[in-house]
Amino acid sequence: MNGSSLRSRSSLSRVSSTRCGPAPLTTMELHLNRVDYMQVGVTSQKTMRLLPALGKKTTQKVAVADQDGVVTCFGMKKGEPVPVFKTLPGQKVSRLDLGGALGTPQEKIFVCSGSEVRGFTKKGKQFLTFEANLTESINAMRVSGADLFVCASYIYNHYCDCKDQDYFLSGDKINDITCVTSPHLERTAPVLACQDRLLRVLQGSELLYDVEVPGPPSVLQLYNKDGGEDVLYGTADGKVGLLKMGESSASAQWEMDNEQKKGGVLCIDTYDITGDGVADLLIGRDDGGVEVYGFDDSGEPALRYEHVLSESVTSIQGGCVGKDSYDEVITATYTGWVTGLTTEPQKAEAGPGDELRMSKETQTKVAALRLELEQLQGQVLQGRERYQQTAQSPSAVSAVPVFSINDKFTLCQDDASYSLTLEVQTAIDNLLLQSDVPIDLLDVDKNSAVVSFSECDSEPNGNFLLATYRCQANTTRLELKVRSIEGQYGTLRAYVTPRLQPKTCQLRQYPIKPLSLHQRTHSLQQERPMSRLSLSGQFSLAEIHSWVGFCLPEVPEKTPAGDTVTLHFTNTFLGTQLEATYCKGEGQFRSDNISTISILSDVLSKEATQRKINLSVSYDINDESVSHTLRMIHPKLEYQLMLAKKVQLIDALKELQVHEGTADFLIPEYRSILDESQHLLDEYKKQPAHLERLYGMITDLFIDKFKFKGQNVKTKVSALLEILDNYDLNSLLDFFSEA
Repeated sequence: MNGSSLRSRSSLSRVSSTRCGPAPLTTMELHLNRVDYMQVGVTSQKTMRLLPALGKKTTQKVAVADQDGVVTCFGMKKGEPVPVFKTLPGQKVSRLDLGGALGTPQEKIFVCSGSEVRGFTKKGKQFLTFEANLTESINAMRVSGADLFVCASYIYNHYCDCKDQDYFLSGDKINDITCVTSPHLERTAPVLACQDRLLRVLQGSELLYDVEVPGPPSVLQLYNKDGGEDVLYGTADGKVGLLKMGESSASAQWEMDNEQKKGGVLCIDTYDITGDGVADLLIGRDDGGVEVYGFDDSGEPALRYEHVLSESVTSIQGGCVGKDSYDEVITATYTGWVTGLTTEPQKAEAGPGDELRMSKETQTKVAALRLELEQLQGQVLQGRERYQQTAQSPSAVSAVPVFSINDKFTLCQDDASYSLTLEVQTAIDNLLLQSDVPIDLLDVDKNSAVVSFSECDSEPNGNFLLATYRCQANTTRLELKVRSIEGQYGTLRAYVTPRLQPKTCQLRQYPIKPLSLHQRTHSLQQERPMSRLSLSGQFSLAEIHSWVGFCLPEVPEKTPAGDTVTLHFTNTFLGTQLEATYCKGEGQFRSDNISTISILSDVLSKEATQRKINLSVSYDINDESVSHTLRMIHPKLEYQLMLAKKVQLIDALKELQVHEGTADFLIPEYRSILDESQHLLDEYKKQPAHLERLYGMITDLFIDKFKFKGQNVKTKVSALLEILDNYDLNSLLDFFSEA
């Protein structure tokens, strides 16, 4: 259906009165109706823009580029999308931006493919081909007058009139770029969104300052499109915030948490769709969520409208496309659908036998759509017949269909689990998950697939998990959650089979690292009792950096510049911390959890042995760190024990209630358990083996404490489990110290 003009409408109105972020949401109705305009090929992030309108509230043209390398520009005429121009296929387009001379309408279209930037006029004439000569493909771009700012994975380049001006090597992967202008700054300052949770602000080729944000930033957008110093950011874990960029630092204006566990933010725009004179915030997420936020009197964002599409939203824009004077939110999705959520009132849908009441224009459209549908059905039948005839030929060779997969494997800070998202351009038939390391599969509300487990024999095959997800018809996106155990590492494999003929599948592999529940941070609490692991040997900086990357997530692939590297991490499950400082021939690792030190020691020694490198290893263990870690585990363990106790009582209390006919005779504590029974059961179901996991952490901590003293205390583990069954923090602390 590529390039099809099929459109569908459905009424989507939403009244929001829930809390989101720091401000209470005001109740306000915003009625938007969905219109599907056109489908192009699979799209990348930020590859759709609206060209400036010729007059106030007049319709705008849409420019969209896809991974087939095709740039399409279309407008609307008599309710139908009409192409303005369409380029030939080529290399995958990774970004699209608009530009032009400063002070004039920004109506020139710029796209980047590989390391090349091309420019087109609004009529489709190509006026620019610029080869940046980068070793990596461009993945982020910003155009401002004669200035071109491009970013590859780790490299930032600034060109003016296609001449090299500035260069910067980032410490971690660059996800997006924007540019701020301010009277405090001498010139336009690029802002880089980097994977290590930092926004890096540059002046020329130098780092001016950096700003830490609450998650890996995935997208940046100026609040005022014409410039300014207010920068909106969205993160891969679904948070959104506004920063005011100053001369030497940035100040946070507001920040929205992701309490409802929505998808990661892929695109942001600002546009006054509510008509209150203040630009509203438009957000597109990787779970298909589209949100409109207005601003209350205090300047805090308040949710006005939300809608969920069936696939990730790669681009979002506010403007006027379908009809003059009717504002709308335009989105582009992963599979290439350009969709509008318009303020234009919906006409009543005609049912069977209502053709006589429809206007002539509508009748003509319906007849054209029916004819197009019949033609498509005929083409499908002819294609099937040709395939069957060809398949019967003895010399026939079956071609494997090619399909793209958009996948993401990210650590969720809130519940210390990994989210695996798989999105395919066609319907998914089934998914097979296989793991050679023990992991737990967690329930996901958004997942409608039927899961079945196969028995695994972990000893000969190394299989700890075999699970099959059978998807319902037209499912193109799957979201799964898994939780790993630190110290056990291997690979999670996903075999994706779409509904295509002949049957084929693609394999995706995701490493489960030894310290898989750690994430990058940029500050440590120095007052905590820290233990230290020291290494020395004949190894290079690149070698020890690769070992650290093997052990921990969110470590840059490339070795950072400089002689010494310092990285900070926090454990998302327990809240313990780790500091890694290393250089050529030497490394030091400090943590307030001795189990982290033990895991690092084992894995790094094994990696060095495999490379035939002799390591000198020494430890400085702080005994206070053991009781400190136990106190950090205590609230989680106490909560889980209480939850398990309450869940055990639910059936008996329900039986009593049925027998007596009322629950009034029960004490308030038991009545509360009955009232919250469904919530308690859901909570217990969401956290399988949570209690056993905490028991395992305490057992590992006990064994590790005495391992560093050269003692084997595995015979005392049974006594430790008895203490845990009758849990009391003081008794546990006494057992650790007396053992």
